[in-house]
Amino acid sequence: MDQYEDVNETTETDSSGKRKTRCCNAFKMFFVALSCSYICKTLGGMIMKTSITQIERRFDISSSVAGIIDGGFEIGNLFVILFVSYFGSKLHRPKLIGIGCAIMGAGGILTALPHFFMGYYRYSSEAHDNTSENSLSTCLIGQTSSFNETPAEIVGKGTNLFILDSIRITPQDARWVGAWWLGFLVSGLLSILSSIPFFFLPRNPNEPQKQRRKASTSLHGLKTDEEKNQTANLTNHSQDVTITGFLKSMNCLLNNRLYVLYVLYTLIHISSLIGGFTYLFKFIEQQFGQTASQATFLMGLIILPNMAAGIVLGGYLIKKLKLTIVGIAKFGLLTSSINIVFQLLYFGLICESKSVAGLTLTYDGLNPVTSHANVPLSYCNSECNCDESQWEPLCGDNGITYLSPCLAGCTSRSGNKKSTVFYNCSCVEVSGFPSTNFSAHLGECPRDAGCKKKYYIYTSIQFLLAFVGALGGTSFIMLIVRIVQPELKSLAMGFHSLIIRTLAGILSPIYYGAMIDTTCLKWSVTTCGSRGACRMYNSVLFGKSFFGLGSSLKLASFILNIVFFHLLKKKYEGKDGKTLENGGKVINEANLESSNNNKYFVPSATVKETYI
Repeated sequence: MDQYEDVNETTETDSSGKRKTRCCNAFKMFFVALSCSYICKTLGGMIMKTSITQIERRFDISSSVAGIIDGGFEIGNLFVILFVSYFGSKLHRPKLIGIGCAIMGAGGILTALPHFFMGYYRYSSEAHDNTSENSLSTCLIGQTSSFNETPAEIVGKGTNLFILDSIRITPQDARWVGAWWLGFLVSGLLSILSSIPFFFLPRNPNEPQKQRRKASTSLHGLKTDEEKNQTANLTNHSQDVTITGFLKSMNCLLNNRLYVLYVLYTLIHISSLIGGFTYLFKFIEQQFGQTASQATFLMGLIILPNMAAGIVLGGYLIKKLKLTIVGIAKFGLLTSSINIVFQLLYFGLICESKSVAGLTLTYDGLNPVTSHANVPLSYCNSECNCDESQWEPLCGDNGITYLSPCLAGCTSRSGNKKSTVFYNCSCVEVSGFPSTNFSAHLGECPRDAGCKKKYYIYTSIQFLLAFVGALGGTSFIMLIVRIVQPELKSLAMGFHSLIIRTLAGILSPIYYGAMIDTTCLKWSVTTCGSRGACRMYNSVLFGKSFFGLGSSLKLASFILNIVFFHLLKKKYEGKDGKTLENGGKVINEANLESSNNNKYFVPSATVKETYI
């Protein structure tokens, strides 16, 4: 008999070990798949933010309209996120995640599809010459036609076909559009691929851990009658998956004053982050004269690794220091205060507006203008028969940007495409700049050395700000699961995500974009004659508005954070900081040892937090 018993025990041990190994492998696979899907989701969001400027130029729309498009990324979540958060724990969660990843990937591919149906991009010079005239029109005093050009350079109604043999704009030009669609296509395909593993995972990849948790919560010898009744109520409540149960849970959640205040202050804070990040790359382009690719590459190297490092370090510090719920809130408040200080430093890094004849200066370049609208022509170009709506910027030897060769008073030129140089520009001559030929070349004048220095300082501050912000971001996640009842954690996170996506993810890009539109100096003109995308902004006003709105939101969030901290401290001061909202208690090591003596299963001899 002993031999058979040994064989049975060995068989049971081996089968138990295999089950644990399979479960461990399933959990690892789930963790890897979830990490990949989150990376793909983040990649899709990043691509949308970095492509905003390109989308504006490609479809000739304003920043506020582009903000609506960006907000569409969040609209699809509104239909399902709250109910999925509530019912998802009762269903096959890996498959639900897989379906979501597949849908998200399909959305990314659909976003790229307009590129394949709209034909070649035609960048506009906003000139309304007839087809026999050259869009690079020069000053035509006493003339009725322009210089003879090759057929490839003859365009209709001020538009140029964007192919290899007729490109004369550079990435610094306000009309330049890169391969905006490629990123959406790649992220969509990757998201679909990341969804595949979820369909092969079990419903509960970490089942043994759940069994241990159930066993640990069945320590009847440690419960009073009141606690047994409370556990029974929680069990019945968790099994109520009807609409009535959902409404009861929502009512309980919204009656939690700490939770409501938490939602408010995180909403305002995240609104500043989403709105600011949406137009961060446009701001860098317009403020510091960087190209879209340069801004995206540098910010990608700075923001993403720093955020990852900050989140990991923040979680490590909270665990290492064994912070209570009050300590976590204090940690978040500290990082928020540092964030405010860094934000205020930005105001000293605003570059002066560009010197542009007809927008910030008179056409002769001698005097500033108070209003960029309806700047009168000067004696240097009044007889040139120019189209004032034309946008073909060129930089004069005097460091002033002119809206077109004609408005600069140029009468001759040499070279072709991007290397074209214009000579005998009368407006450059009258500006008083010593020169022999008074020439200008295509493209806006670059930023000065002082502005470039400010860009490097801005990059350094952004480096620190991204790290500190991510460092405190961990506390946001920890607080939301500590201030609500355990059975409401999933619903609390879902409702919070719903509010953030609606009021921050959708609305903040729209009102940030509308604010940016008010700083525009020169709008494009569509083929229908309506207002299109912005060509040039008032750098000073753009910087003050951009930083001012972000600072105001962060300051309001910081004030609410202080109120939240004091209420939290008042409620939990003098108590165990890990006590939950529902009055739950923490079982210490002594109680666990007592339970061992009573022959109840305990997962570990070390201190474990078991919430009754």
